[in-house]
Amino acid sequence: MCTCLAQASFQVADALEQPFPDGQFDLVWSMESGEHMPNKQKFVSELARVAAPGATIIIVTWCHRNLAPSEDSLKPDELNLLKKICDAYYLPDWCSPSDYVKIAESLSLEDIKTADWSENVAPFWPAVIQSALTWKGLTSLLRSGWKTIKGALVMPLMIQGYKKGLIKFSIITCHKPQAAIEGEPEAASPRV
Repeated sequence: MCTCLAQASFQVADALEQPFPDGQFDLVWSMESGEHMPNKQKFVSELARVAAPGATIIIVTWCHRNLAPSEDSLKPDELNLLKKICDAYYLPDWCSPSDYVKIAESLSLEDIKTADWSENVAPFWPAVIQSALTWKGLTSLLRSGWKTIKGALVMPLMIQGYKKGLIKFSIITCHKPQAAIEGEPEAASPRV
């Protein structure tokens, strides 16, 4: 029997204003939350704030593709597709994995890595659509109301975004720097 659940607690809180003290956790893991955050900088800043020195921070989130060096923004058809998805799922603007890296760098987080897990989750949306088209799925959708039906109708757009390479299921990992050991001089800040 698993005794680890006795050690777990769950709280509902604002991810942009977390109720936890600074440096509270050895591991901070955000699972499919970042795409819901209207202020990605504040979101990652809060994750870093509650992470203990040396802690690992893991962000698993939906992103749009990274921009090519020659691009200033996504293409108009890509922006249009994302807007339709955002409107249906009540999401703020998306960002890229590179945007998360820039945010992590601005917070002096270390060992920043990204990975594209899109191929691993590609079967998810077709499976959801298939389950929604069963008798049980259809009756459940109808009982859930218009918001859920609207979300279900947008699922093909998620698949379209994956197939175009626009939508990415990304993981970003990093570490909060270790605190300076008492008595040791702190590393000099780089000059700009």
